[in-house]
Amino acid sequence: MRVVSISVNGLAQAVEKGFFEWLARQDADVVCVQDHRMRAYEIEDYNLIPEGYEAYFIDGERNEDGGVGIYTRHFPKAIMYGFANEQADREGRFIQADFDKVSVASVLSPCALGREEELIGDDDLTVLDHKDDFMEAFGLHMQKTLRKRRQFIFCANLQTAHHVTDASPLYHKLDFSGFLPHERAWLDRLFDEMGCIDAFRDINKQSNQFTWWPEQAEGSRRNAGIRVDYQLLTPGIRKTVRDGWIDDSTRFSDHAPVIMDYDIEIGQ
Repeated sequence: MRVVSISVNGLAQAVEKGFFEWLARQDADVVCVQDHRMRAYEIEDYNLIPEGYEAYFIDGERNEDGGVGIYTRHFPKAIMYGFANEQADREGRFIQADFDKVSVASVLSPCALGREEELIGDDDLTVLDHKDDFMEAFGLHMQKTLRKRRQFIFCANLQTAHHVTDASPLYHKLDFSGFLPHERAWLDRLFDEMGCIDAFRDINKQSNQFTWWPEQAEGSRRNAGIRVDYQLLTPGIRKTVRDGWIDDSTRFSDHAPVIMDYDIEIGQ
C-alpha cells in the first residue's frame, strides 16, 4: 500500500500546477490532502477528482481554515468526518477512512507561524493559543486511538517540527511557532510517552529532510525548511514500513509530498 500526504495550500491551484499529472505517476492507493481551501461540494462540481479515485472531503466554516480530504482507489468501509472536537470539526481539520486492515486519516493543525500573538475572536485568544488548543484536543484523541486494537495511519500537517535535525538553523534561533519548546514537547509526549511512530523518521535519520519552506521564514531563498508533515502510525504496523521519501523536487505549494510504502493489503 502506498500512501501520499500533501498540504496543497489550495487544491484548485495545485491541480493547475500539475498535481493530478504527478499523482498519476505515483501509483498511490490513498492520497491525503490538507489545506484544500474549498467547499467540499466543489471538489466534485469542479471535477477535482483524479481518474481512478474516490474522493471524501470535509471543509471548514471558512475556506481559509483549510479543510482536509482523502482520495482512495479502494472503497472504504466507513468515513469519519471530524474527531468529536467542536472547534476542530467546524474548521474541517480531520477526516478518516476505515479499510479492512487499517484506517487512514488526513489531519491539519492550525498554523500560527508569524501570527503568534495575533488575537482572534472576542476572548483574547491568540492564534498560538488556538493552535495549542487543537494540539491538546488532537493529543487526547491520539491517546485514545493508540489504545485500540485497530491500526491507523495519520497523515498530518502538524505545523510543528520535532528535533533540531527537522528544522533549518533559522528556527533554532528565533521564536517561531512550529519549533517552540512547548510545541516540540507535545511531540515528545506523542512519540516517547504514547508510543506513536513517525513513519518517515523510522527509516530515514538524515538531516535536512524538510517538507515546508514557509515564506515567513524567508523560505527557499535561504533553504529555511522545516519538517512538519507526518505519517503517524500505531505501533502494530511499525514493521510494515517498506520505504518512504519526501519529493522535495515537486512543489504544488510551499509543502512537499510525503510518500510511504507499507506492506499492507488495503483492498483485502
